[in-house]
Amino acid sequence: MTQVDKEQVQVAKDYVEKLFNKVVEKNPGEEEFHQAVKEVLDSLVPAIAKNPTYMKQAILDRMVEPERLLTFRVPWVDDKGNIQVNRGFRVQFNSAIGPYKGGLRFHPSVNASIIKFLGFEQMFKNSLTGQPIGAGKGGSDFDPKGKSDLEIMRFCQSFMTELSRHIGPNTDVPAGDIGVGAREIGYLFGQYKKLRGAYEAGVLTGKAVGYGGSLGRKEATGYGTVYFVDEMLKAQGLSFNGSTVVVSGSGNVSIYAMEKAMELGAKVVACSDSSGYIHDPNGINLDTVKQLKEVESKRIYEYVDIHPEATFVDEFSKIWSIPCDIALPCATQNELNKEAADTLIANGVKAVGEGANMPSTYDAVNAFLANNVLFAPAKAANAGGVAVSALEMAQNSQRLSWTVEEVDGKLKEIMKDIYQASVQASEEYGTPGNLVAGANIAGFTKVADAMVAQGVI
Repeated sequence: MTQVDKEQVQVAKDYVEKLFNKVVEKNPGEEEFHQAVKEVLDSLVPAIAKNPTYMKQAILDRMVEPERLLTFRVPWVDDKGNIQVNRGFRVQFNSAIGPYKGGLRFHPSVNASIIKFLGFEQMFKNSLTGQPIGAGKGGSDFDPKGKSDLEIMRFCQSFMTELSRHIGPNTDVPAGDIGVGAREIGYLFGQYKKLRGAYEAGVLTGKAVGYGGSLGRKEATGYGTVYFVDEMLKAQGLSFNGSTVVVSGSGNVSIYAMEKAMELGAKVVACSDSSGYIHDPNGINLDTVKQLKEVESKRIYEYVDIHPEATFVDEFSKIWSIPCDIALPCATQNELNKEAADTLIANGVKAVGEGANMPSTYDAVNAFLANNVLFAPAKAANAGGVAVSALEMAQNSQRLSWTVEEVDGKLKEIMKDIYQASVQASEEYGTPGNLVAGANIAGFTKVADAMVAQGVI
């Protein structure tokens, strides 16, 4: 590297450090948002150094500031006739390459920091899919657990009454996330349709197939994670076949990550929920997990009543103590910390693929990279869900439906393309083998170039 190059890199480092400090100052206490921004900014230094126009145009300064952040009151009536009040959110982060796109999360932990971190990550993830979609995210601190169907319906109707003012097929297209599945999407869509007085199928994705949903959408995030990791493994002469796999979570992403890993010959030996984790050395029986979680909505510890050879531990974070070849964190943000990463490394883990959004802490990611563990970052590895959501939007626009084979084939190609784009960017910008940097740079440059072209808006 020449002296001029070194000077430009230093200028870029100083710029991103100053910008990060500004983000922290302007968004006090929003730790999840700070973490997401820092991880991206640090990895973008080579791209900023090589393209000083991005600094001149204040592209990153604009990217870290949402185009719009909405908060609103959500009043609803419970089954006892009591009025309850929750808070709703929608962040419309960036529309440079398409309408805002991102899920809704219903969970007690939801706050502005989490919604902003998710929306910020979505910007790069959506860009990586190659689909014409911008970035958004939303949700509420409402907890669907323990609520009746009627209570959930009334909440969803109240939530959509406000949200409907801000969304549309060509404006902002929400989908599901934690706590928002097919049931909630159905109630939200029904209320939107009533308020609009029109059938706008493309306003929400993750719908049931019977009214505009896409085949393969339910499986997409989990399958996509495994497709990406499989590409990463194959490049190093490795495979899921014969590998031992640990998957955190037991929701939609986890179940279908397990399913696809098993199809590729892996033995999945553990999964979890918020009550703890199960370890089945003979291999998880996925039919039992599906029955417990998808049909009966029960806790994962009930697995051991059916399969006594398995064990249950009531501390879900300890799942990473189980030796494995491949770890797939698919539960929630920051579930895998530095201590857990060190344990996985000591036990010989070969690859980690993030199925959830930012499930590994900043220090954990750096530990994996420093120890040459193959690492598939969330914004690349779990982009399959939003990719198929974009395919659902395309089907809605054309008023047709593709077969599950067509959708799965397109998903597999998209995940392969994301992997190749991440590898290419990591090599082009001097960080070969670092898919965190590669994915961030590949996602960033597409959005940044569009922002430059569209002027200061």
